[in-house]
Amino acid sequence: MDAPSGSAPRFMMRAPRDPDGANLDRVQVIKGWLDDQGDTHERIYDVAVSDGRKIGDDGRAKDPVGNTVDIPTATYTNTIGDAVMSAYWQDPEFDPKVPAFYYVRVIEIPTPRWTTYDAAFFAIKLPDNVPPTIQDRAYTSPIWYTP
Repeated sequence: MDAPSGSAPRFMMRAPRDPDGANLDRVQVIKGWLDDQGDTHERIYDVAVSDGRKIGDDGRAKDPVGNTVDIPTATYTNTIGDAVMSAYWQDPEFDPKVPAFYYVRVIEIPTPRWTTYDAAFFAIKLPDNVPPTIQDRAYTSPIWYTP
């Protein structure tokens, strides 16, 4: 993409939940860039968060969304999170001389992991080596900025 001289990239995003799935926890922009030595860096910005949580000055929400998963029955409720999230974001640290990329990540509220579903269905013990819940994610294709 080409940016107008001195103008930072701006993004508008809207994410609806899967009609058969979990509500949304947050929307994030991930920015990557190359420094003067050619090393790659990445930074995560929370741009929308559910349930009235706040995003700090560092661009991150500190409070988790919560968890409605009932592990023994491998069920959850959509009583937390949002069905649709929207955001507008402008890169606060844009340098027009630095190559960069951006992509959006949307994170759902916690749901049972497949091993938790299996344990409930087959009445077996949960495995000890994986967490019983997961937060599924969706990603966009990257947008590349080249000076």
